[in-house]
Amino acid sequence: MTTDSPAADSPATGVHAAASPRESTRSRLAGRVLRGAAGVAGFLALAELLGRTRVISPAVLPLASTVLARTGGLATSPHFLADLGSTLAAWALGLVIATAVAVPAGVVLGSLPGVRAATRAIVEFLRPIPSVALIVLVGLILGPGLRMNVTLIVYAAVWPVLFNTIYGLDDTDPVARETLRAFGFGRLAVIRFAALPSAAPFIATGIRLASSIAIILNISTGYLAGRVSGNGLGAFIAEANTGAGNTALVLAAAIWAGVLGLVLNGLLLAAQRRLLPWHHEFTAEAA
Repeated sequence: MTTDSPAADSPATGVHAAASPRESTRSRLAGRVLRGAAGVAGFLALAELLGRTRVISPAVLPLASTVLARTGGLATSPHFLADLGSTLAAWALGLVIATAVAVPAGVVLGSLPGVRAATRAIVEFLRPIPSVALIVLVGLILGPGLRMNVTLIVYAAVWPVLFNTIYGLDDTDPVARETLRAFGFGRLAVIRFAALPSAAPFIATGIRLASSIAIILNISTGYLAGRVSGNGLGAFIAEANTGAGNTALVLAAAIWAGVLGLVLNGLLLAAQRRLLPWHHEFTAEAA
């Protein structure tokens, strides 16, 4: 009985030891969600209180309950849902094109120092130009609509992916590079088996940053250019803002924009954890 007890307990101990990092990660995530929800609920309660007590006039800032009611009502509005779908379509198309352009370009610039030095001046000249400043120019060249919107999104979203790819390649372990070269692997093989796996977490982070930029730019372009840039949340907000007494509707659409950004970021983060489980486990252990 005595000799069998450790053997019987050891598998269970191993299971608990293996499960503890995952459980701690879930508990930390649940804690963050609860704290965030508590903060939002507290803010809404405070806004409602300030409105009910007339500290802030409802004519200036509608009651939080009114805004939330309009937010829920938008979920059944075909016009709003069509604009929401247009924003998602432009976001997805722009993000895919930006990633398809930025990752190979980042691999080239990160792997070939000569090319990187030759293009540094052009890259540093183009990067600070805000996409919003190009609305008129792009509209004149491509015309109004989805092409204009997607082009502006690509221009803005390509930079975080490009530079994160370059930084990821720079962070590749030189020992891994030299080991592969010592075994006769060529430049492309070193990039495939050492550089790209090392840069993958950087690229994933760049894509998530680009996703936020794409949403912001899509809404900003629609708000400034209206329906000229095509349908979308920005154009919906611009139209709602032209009418008197539509502040609650504008705030409701803004809440939808914020929720959309949170959902998309959460989906990309979940995809990153699924595709790069080793990186997620490493960061969880380090935390």
